[in-house]
Amino acid sequence: MEVAAAMAEKVLERFPAGSPRGSWPAEEYAARRRDQGEAATVVMDLKSDAFLVVVPGRDED
Repeated sequence: MEVAAAMAEKVLERFPAGSPRGSWPAEEYAARRRDQGEAATVVMDLKSDAFLVVVPGRDED
């Protein structure tokens, strides 16, 4: 969650980078969220070796 805090983004889902399909599952998930109107993007978290699907943070706190 350090990535989300540092970048002021909310992590929606995590996908292991070691997956045989690479970032495709993350990209497909992000595309579905964008189709629903969310500004979802995929970033790589090197520390956890995972692709993260994130959206801009919300001021709900």
